[in-house]
Amino acid sequence: MVDQPPITNHQCVANEAQAMKAIIYTQYGSPQILQYTDIEKPVPKSGEVLIRVRATTVTAADCRMRKADTFMGRLFLGLTRPRRQVLGTELSGEIEAIGDDVTRFKNGDQVYEFTGMGLGAYSEYCCVPEKGSLVHKPASVSHSEAAALTDGPTTAFYFLKDKANIRRGQKVLIIGASGSIGSSAVQIAKHFGADVTGVCSTSNVALVSSLGADQVIDYTQQDFLHGSERFDIVFDTVGKSSFAHCKSVLARTGSYLVTVGSLTAYLRTLLSAISGGETFIYGMSIEKSKAHTYVDRGHKRGNVVID
Repeated sequence: MVDQPPITNHQCVANEAQAMKAIIYTQYGSPQILQYTDIEKPVPKSGEVLIRVRATTVTAADCRMRKADTFMGRLFLGLTRPRRQVLGTELSGEIEAIGDDVTRFKNGDQVYEFTGMGLGAYSEYCCVPEKGSLVHKPASVSHSEAAALTDGPTTAFYFLKDKANIRRGQKVLIIGASGSIGSSAVQIAKHFGADVTGVCSTSNVALVSSLGADQVIDYTQQDFLHGSERFDIVFDTVGKSSFAHCKSVLARTGSYLVTVGSLTAYLRTLLSAISGGETFIYGMSIEKSKAHTYVDRGHKRGNVVID
């Protein structure tokens, strides 16, 4: 039997450096299941960078993944418990280490990233692919601002421009116009010269109007489905409507866009769209528990950032 040398202070520091703080969840449920704890610090593989996270966000998508209250969601996340225990899809920070074959970034670069289904942003450090949705952060933009600019604006742009081919002079209805995607959609639609009507709650009417909406409908006071106006694009950013209901306000050759929804709603809407001329486009795109509770209420303004 060979005696082992005593552990030195240097070795203790090195061992501790392998741990990091993170917000994890090991089961599906309410915001209270989130845990603040130590987990192993990741090491970048070939083609990856290690980011020291300075800011992340709590999105409606994060909350839906935390609850996993649909069968479709559990197919992606894990049927009985989450396969990936660290949520978070948006982050901003600086690169602390790089793996082999990384050419676009170096240590110390300020970056922001959309991790998508890779998740992992609710942690001190996160490894992401160099060739993923990773870009340099402008010096004029704070980490808090950059983290809030990844998912909402890119999702809104993808749906409006790439899928619906938004054009000047079109009439666009945006449901959930005060949220992360919705607030971006209002500004993007105005940039392309559309006439924009936003739908939101009473407390957010002034905000949506300030973003450039030509008309704002307070859904607690008025049902947008009962109006006489027809829209070239109906964009539901929060999954609160259905294609069947919105057909009454959709132009004959208009597009109905929704970012979230169930498999049943998707199939029902697809069958309905086949029989008409419309286009249906479907996509999945504070203390952490307090932030999740706030977002769960469905009335958040813009995005919720965690520094």
